[in-house]
Amino acid sequence: MNIGIVCYPTFGGSGVVATELGKALASRGHKVHFITYSQPARLDFFNENLFYHEVNVSTYPLFDYPPYETSLASRLVDVVKFEKLDILHVHYAIPHASAAVFAKHILASEGIRIPVITTLHGTDITLVGRDKTYTPVISYSINESDGVTTVSESLKRETLTLFDVKKEIKVIPNFVDFSRFSKKPKDHFRKVIAPNGEKMIIHTSNFRKVKRVGDVVRVFQKINEKTPSRLLLIGDGPERINIEMLCRELNIAPLITFLGKQEAVEEILSICDLFILPSEHESFGLAALEAMACELPVISSNTGGIPELMVDGITGFMSNVGDIEKMANDAFLILEDAETLKRFKSNALSQARKFSIETVLPKYEAFYSSVLSTF
Repeated sequence: MNIGIVCYPTFGGSGVVATELGKALASRGHKVHFITYSQPARLDFFNENLFYHEVNVSTYPLFDYPPYETSLASRLVDVVKFEKLDILHVHYAIPHASAAVFAKHILASEGIRIPVITTLHGTDITLVGRDKTYTPVISYSINESDGVTTVSESLKRETLTLFDVKKEIKVIPNFVDFSRFSKKPKDHFRKVIAPNGEKMIIHTSNFRKVKRVGDVVRVFQKINEKTPSRLLLIGDGPERINIEMLCRELNIAPLITFLGKQEAVEEILSICDLFILPSEHESFGLAALEAMACELPVISSNTGGIPELMVDGITGFMSNVGDIEKMANDAFLILEDAETLKRFKSNALSQARKFSIETVLPKYEAFYSSVLSTF
C-alpha cells in the first residue's frame, strides 16, 4: 500500500505512535509518506519506503495566526495526486481530520477518490474536544472519515458520549517496539545516579497539569522516607518550574534529577525499579507500556484506558486519582524485597508483550484493507 500519515511531529503520544506505526509499515514493504510541519521526532532512520513532505505555512500581516489547517489540506491534495496515495491515515482530530476531509472533497471534485482513516488519541477528544467551539467540526470530521479508530475502549466510550458520531469506531490499542524498548545493560549509569544502591523511581511526561507530576514528587517523598531512593523526571513542559519549586519546598531537590526531553528513553528506563503515572486522565498510557517493556512495574491512577493496560496487583498497582498515600504504600510493597520486585518486573514484561508492534500492526493493515475494499 501507498500510505499517507498525518501527525504532530513532537514527543507527544499521538506523534510517537503515528511515527512508530509508519516506520513499522515501511519495514514491511509499504510506502509511507509523513505529511507534517517538521520531521517527526522519532523518524530517525533511513528506509527506502519512508518519505517526508513538509507543510509550509505562509505568514502575512493580515493573519494573527497562520492558517495551518488550510496549508495542510493543500499539501495533502498535492501529495495524494503526485505520489498516488492509496489511503490517508490522520492522527489526532484537530486539525488533521478536518484538513484531510477538506482535501478529500477537493480531490473528489477532480475525480480522485482517497479514503481517510482518523485515529483519535485522547486529548483531541477529552480536552480540546470538550470545547464547544470545536464540537461541530470534530463531529463532522469523524463522520466524514471512512474509518475511525481509538486507542482504547475507554476513549471510544468518551467519543460516543461527547459527540454525535454515526461511524463505527474500531479499537486498536497502542503498541511498543521491543527492538527498541527492552532492558538495556546500563548499570554504570545507575551507579552514578545511585552510588549507594538506592531505589530508582522514574516518571516521563510533557509536564502538563493533567499529568499530576506534583503527585509523583509527593509519592516519591513518602517512598524515600521508608527506603533510600532517587527520582528521575524525563520531559519538559509548562509545569516544570512549579515542580522544581515543589522539590525545593519539600527539601528533596538533591534526590531528584530533571533530565528534560530525551531521545534514548529506553536506556534510562532500564536502570530504574519503578514507574509512576498518577495522571488525572490517560486515554491509554503509552509511557507506562514503554516502561513495562523495560521491565518496570507501574504505580498509576485507575483512570481512562490504564485499566486496559495494567493488571492491578500483578504488573503494579492502580489507585484513585490523587490518592498519594495508597500509591506510596503500594510502591513500598513492590520495593520492599528483591524477590517481590523481581516478580513484578517479570509480570510487567509479560503484560507488555501483549501489546508488541508485531501483534498490533497487522490489525492496522487489516483495517486499511477493509476500508479500501468498501470505498
